[in-house]
Amino acid sequence: MRILICEDSVLLREGLVRLLEHGGHTVVAALPEASGLLEAVEANDPELCILDVRLPPTFTDEGILAALELRRLRPGLPVLVLSQYVEERYASELIAAQGGAFGYLLKDRVADVGEFIESVRRIAGGATVLDPEVVAQLLTRRSRDDRMRALTERERTVLAALAEGRSNQAIAALLFLSEASVEKHITAIFQKLQLEPDGGGNRRVLAAIAHFESIGSSSTVASDADRPSQYPQTGALA
Repeated sequence: MRILICEDSVLLREGLVRLLEHGGHTVVAALPEASGLLEAVEANDPELCILDVRLPPTFTDEGILAALELRRLRPGLPVLVLSQYVEERYASELIAAQGGAFGYLLKDRVADVGEFIESVRRIAGGATVLDPEVVAQLLTRRSRDDRMRALTERERTVLAALAEGRSNQAIAALLFLSEASVEKHITAIFQKLQLEPDGGGNRRVLAAIAHFESIGSSSTVASDADRPSQYPQTGALA
């Protein structure tokens, strides 16, 4: 896979290059800042872009703006955003933006090489992969929504796993349920969130987005008490 990296930290940038190339991928460009990103994409035609949330010169929203622009101009290009912390407003903006496959992971996930490489593969393959910490916080913030209150505790647990990008089979294994039971829960979730069949299989992503639409701008990471407790808190994105 041809991958473009945009990360200001020299150590992380070089670490990502080595990690990805060791995994059999080709890093076509490794940029320290967002300026020149679009030109680099045009010149190198990557199959996946990995961007830091905060980039020079202001270290505020350069990476987010670049990711949003990429998703607008190149909707078929998968984008993986890396963040040091859960930045709720940025996460919700990116999730809601029109575009292709997308991932939002905390940088700590890079330390689990196998998991990170699998996430990269899945995003490049068209999946939406969200860090469990991001999902936990956004679902907690969104829990006041009427549609969210209509869900049972089990449905909310299934939705949290679904929003992380897990397949029905993976959700069943995680929650010790049959796949048939998972399918019934997901059908109920779609109905309660008023998501009609669209013929394109996008309701799984829309189900997560529906929970994020009215999120505020708080960026405080959810505490352990706030996280869904029905399944283990793990970085696995099966």
